Amino acid sequence: MKKIQALSVLLTGGMLLAACSTESPVEENNNGGGNEGNNNAEADGDEEYTIGFSVSTLNNPFFVSLEEAASDYADELGVELITADAQDDDATQINDVEDLMQQDIDLLMINPTDSDAVVSSIELANAEDIPVVTVDRGSEGGEVVTHVASDNVEGGEMAAELLVDLVGEGAEVAEIEGIPGSSAATERGEGFNNIADDQLDVVASQAGDFDRSEGLSVMEDILQGNEGIEGVFAHNDEMALGALEAAEGADREDLEIIGFDATDDAVDAVEEGRLSGTVAQQPGLIAEEALDAAVSYLNGEDVEDFVGVDLELVTE
Repeated sequence: MKKIQALSVLLTGGMLLAACSTESPVEENNNGGGNEGNNNAEADGDEEYTIGFSVSTLNNPFFVSLEEAASDYADELGVELITADAQDDDATQINDVEDLMQQDIDLLMINPTDSDAVVSSIELANAEDIPVVTVDRGSEGGEVVTHVASDNVEGGEMAAELLVDLVGEGAEVAEIEGIPGSSAATERGEGFNNIADDQLDVVASQAGDFDRSEGLSVMEDILQGNEGIEGVFAHNDEMALGALEAAEGADREDLEIIGFDATDDAVDAVEEGRLSGTVAQQPGLIAEEALDAAVSYLNGEDVEDFVGVDLELVTE
């Protein structure tokens, strides 16, 4: 049986730059309805809004869940949602945003490939007076209506605290980082190191770009140079699963490996006792909150600068 420890993330004012990454075991009742946040905002009268949604990649199960939930919920709200897949490429995302703007969208929702590179896309929308909502990952510039995400710093701290519990203070551990420059990688790393700096010995930290094969390769390199490590925190589940494959291939099943996102594959690995834990995001609820905020804004209502979505810790 998995144990799920709930942690409520407070909604805060001011924009919080946030993060990445599949379907959480805690969101079964949060996809396509039953939103707990803005009370199911709907378009005023007979007007149908058109919203563009630029997703960083649909080659990651977390973002597939995010996009599918957004599409389903848009139908419930009576909103036309046009989705574009940036394929984890900054230039492609800029082109996608330009294409969406040509389709007379009323608002742009954007899940950035990179928190710096996305500024150009947001400024394009700003110049045309198209309001922008950032989703899951934040932006380092441009004007946005609101940012909707989990608190990735808090999630990183949760992962570190679990790792301390599993391996003990002072143990040698490794960190596999996400895409450099993405708010998800920055904030999850910040949270992890808030705890690890005082309680763990982080002997290796390398980027795995939120990719499973990269996570495997990075973990192989780390194991070759650091035989004494006892635990690993990966910034998302894809990298954690890659690290797990590398560890099992090196006969290091004793390694305590923690991921982030609670994808189906990761939760299965936790239940099998192969993965030590994962921090669960709720992509369905993130999508719903983002659309509710978007429609509320288009209806002339006030929205918070930041809308936070709860995280939970999934362990065996």
